Amino acid sequence: MIRLACAADLPEIGAIYDAVLDREAETGVVYTNWQKGKYPTPDTARAVLEAGTLYVGEEGGRLWGVVNLNNAQLPEYDAIPWSIPAPPEAVGVIHTLCIHPGAARRGYAGKMVAFCEEEARRQGRTVIRLDTWKGNLPANHLYPSLGYRFAGATEFFFQGYIHEILNCYEKSLAL
Repeated sequence: MIRLACAADLPEIGAIYDAVLDREAETGVVYTNWQKGKYPTPDTARAVLEAGTLYVGEEGGRLWGVVNLNNAQLPEYDAIPWSIPAPPEAVGVIHTLCIHPGAARRGYAGKMVAFCEEEARRQGRTVIRLDTWKGNLPANHLYPSLGYRFAGATEFFFQGYIHEILNCYEKSLAL
């Protein structure tokens, strides 16, 4: 089940972020380019929760994933040659989609993306956009496999301390 997050979920959401970053530190295989203690954090999740755009995947009373779905396009999106025209209010944006490493390879990321598409449609959005770090091989494989078009890449100065190249993807929500 995927649902809106609640305040009681925040510790477990923080544990998911930490599990991802701990796995990267342990294995040396880095897909996120996130920084432990800086982004994402429980405070990050709390702000998104308060905005009403934080969703969690849950099974058997345990959270397996978390995502922020809103319409906030980062300023760097202006540098991307989007092919699906849409006014800002018609764009849904997927941010910080994160699956607990212990729940990986079960199709949960695809389920979370499908949920985001349906929720964005319900909200009247006509297109989904997202970005992912160029080094995030699983995500850069996943999104095209789900019908997302690579729209371009550009340098982002994320959160004011992470310089990175992010690949941007888009998908029409027209049925």
